[in-house]
Formats: sequence, structure tokens, C-alpha cells
Amino acid sequence: MLDRIGDKWTMLIISTLNAGPLRYSDVQASIPGISQRMLTHTLKHLERDGLITRTAYPEVPPRVEYELTKLGRSLMKAVMAMAGWAAAHHREIAANRAASELTGVGRGKAAVSA
Repeated sequence: MLDRIGDKWTMLIISTLNAGPLRYSDVQASIPGISQRMLTHTLKHLERDGLITRTAYPEVPPRVEYELTKLGRSLMKAVMAMAGWAAAHHREIAANRAASELTGVGRGKAAVSA
């Protein structure tokens, strides 16, 4: 489950559906860069895990909406907490990344001891 929660598309879909039920095309339009295949794949997994519901309406043309379940909304709380943590620490992380680029730390180079 952690691999799904950590997936960028999952987080973007969960965040998008937090506003309320949306049609497939609206979800896709709200997430730049997601392919139709990836969106379909991720939605199926989220539905299987019980994080979203898929409702098909007997209309012509067919209408399908996706919505967060109670479980999905509870995950949104965790997502917001992670986003808050990232916002609070983004400068420190950026500085660490810049320092790493200068020193080579984290790229497989052995440390040199004096």
C-alpha cells in the first residue's frame, strides 16, 4: 500500500478528487502529463483499494464519475500533512541537494577521510 500512496499519480488523483466527484475527462484535464493509460490504471487500483468509488450513470452518452470514499478522504488528511511538512522544509532540502551536487555525496562516491 505504501508504494501506491507514494506514487505521484495517486497523490495527484487523490488531491484532485478532494474537491468532489469528477468525470474521467475532468480528472485527466486537471492533471497535466498523465497519460490515458496511467490514469485508467491508477483509478482501477484506487477503486480496488477502496479509496475511490466509480459510479456509472445509465445515460447516453455514458457518464462515469469518480469520488473519494471515506477511506480516501482520510488519506487526504495524511497527504495534507505531508504537503505541510514539505512546505516547511523545502528550503533546507533544496540547500542539502545543492550541497550534495557540489560534494558528490549521495551519488555513489566514496567519502575521503583525512
